[in-house]
Amino acid sequence: MVIKVLNGPNLNFLGIREPNIYGKKTYADLLRAVRAECKKRGIRVSVVQTNEEGKLVTEIQKCYGKADGIVINPAAYTHTSVAILDAIKAVGIPTVEVHLSDVSKREDFRQISYIRQAVELTITGKGIDGYLEAIAYLDGKYGKGKTK
Repeated sequence: MVIKVLNGPNLNFLGIREPNIYGKKTYADLLRAVRAECKKRGIRVSVVQTNEEGKLVTEIQKCYGKADGIVINPAAYTHTSVAILDAIKAVGIPTVEVHLSDVSKREDFRQISYIRQAVELTITGKGIDGYLEAIAYLDGKYGKGKTK
């Protein structure tokens, strides 16, 4: 199984940016946790972080025919990007949306997720563990851990 993990703007500032909301763990901690979980499950993983909307779209498109699943935290683009929604729809790859914080308890504008229309599952408010849950979900449904 091959999974692509995509992270949007400001996630490279984990542990620095608003630790009261996003926690004190760093982006390096996130990478270590994701890679360890994938290694344990025998999943090949590629992780990309970008502050650019167009690059996220390009990375989603690159998954076509190459990835079995996508885990995406589009960050602020969650609430603004039809382009990311359209890219996820276009590739037709099982996708899980992840947010470190519980967006349902935050500002009104954060209640809108354009990509939610195209994802199989949304995980919020679990910090880095949300990524691990997303990987487990994809593995359980489409990978070696698939239930019969």
